[in-house]
Amino acid sequence: MKKDAIDFSSPDVGRLFRRMFLPTLFGMLSISAVTAVDGIFIGHGVGGDGIAAVNIYVPLLMVFQGVGLMVGVGCSVVVSIHLARGRAKVARLNVTQALAFVTCMTLLCEGLLLAFPRQTALWLGSSLHLLPQVVDYLLWFTPALVFQMWSAVGLFVIRLDGAPKLAMWCSVAAALLNVVLDYLFIFPLGWGVRGAAFASALSVAVGGLIAMGYLAFFARSLRLVPVKWSRKSARLSVRNIGYQCRIGFSALLGEATLAMLMFVGNRVFMRYLGDAGVGAFGVACYYLPFIFMVGNAIVQSAQPILSYNYGAGDSGRVARIGRLALATAVGCGAVVAAAFVGAPGPLVGLFLDPATESARIATEGFPFFAAGFVCFVVNLAAIGFYQSLERVRPATFFALLRGLSLIHI
Repeated sequence: MKKDAIDFSSPDVGRLFRRMFLPTLFGMLSISAVTAVDGIFIGHGVGGDGIAAVNIYVPLLMVFQGVGLMVGVGCSVVVSIHLARGRAKVARLNVTQALAFVTCMTLLCEGLLLAFPRQTALWLGSSLHLLPQVVDYLLWFTPALVFQMWSAVGLFVIRLDGAPKLAMWCSVAAALLNVVLDYLFIFPLGWGVRGAAFASALSVAVGGLIAMGYLAFFARSLRLVPVKWSRKSARLSVRNIGYQCRIGFSALLGEATLAMLMFVGNRVFMRYLGDAGVGAFGVACYYLPFIFMVGNAIVQSAQPILSYNYGAGDSGRVARIGRLALATAVGCGAVVAAAFVGAPGPLVGLFLDPATESARIATEGFPFFAAGFVCFVVNLAAIGFYQSLERVRPATFFALLRGLSLIHI
């Protein structure tokens, strides 16, 4: 596999940021496309009920994504600083510990979810009418959560290892496979929501296996290392993982607030507008990951540059990349908001027949949905900036600010 050696310490920060940002943005949007393609095929192949059923499951998925981001961000920051200080062996150990932690934790949670699928679906807010489809999606997608976590953590490390294009292709390959399998399973085979879940599971597994294979066999500086099984090693692993989670906690907090927003929104729409309202809300929620991934791409592109130069003590470069990330966040947020305000009908029409009640509700609501996109992306950039500098308190403050007092989506 071709790997690009990247010097984070000396090139112009603007050129360096662009080199990281473009493939990262494309890769992040490809990750979102895996979910969005599901929605498009489900909307036209199953209908609004199918979209509503998947949206019931999504808050649970977002919690797992939040844990993956927490560990991925924390691991990347810690590893960047160790590399800047010449501690490559310690950096590799931290990567291995992070991936081992998310693997064990996810497998345990998967077992519990698969043991109680009906109870989980009802707890997530499913109506009895949607329950069979929610359970189908849960049973067929949940086994792939461990691969999702490998991607969430692994892509941070792959970019830091100097291979941002490979990280991009991990996501792109999964997205392209998902398009093919979604069409095959939903239309010719007629498997409905179950087919969408199986297609997503297979595509996520491919992305996760590529990421893990690279780190296990091909990484330039951050290849996985054997884990020692002793009481002292276990104690050090817990300490390292705890510190990574502390640094990345605001990423989990941010994702958890979105998951709670969707969880509460599902229940509110179900109560006042029924299944059609949940279907409309589901269309909006299919677009939400795209907005999040734009901000996430800015953060993940700036983070290794910020953390490396912070570890090296170059405050001037840290300030310059921080200003560049903020300006990029404002520009990207404005462009996306303009698209949602100016063309809600076509955006909704990708998922639903415009004549349906769900489509009408979604079209009327999209301009309101887009009102806070600029603030949302800027907030993500601010959280990422402070995480990259090991400043946990301000990062957590900005995450709480969005979650508790400035929920604008």
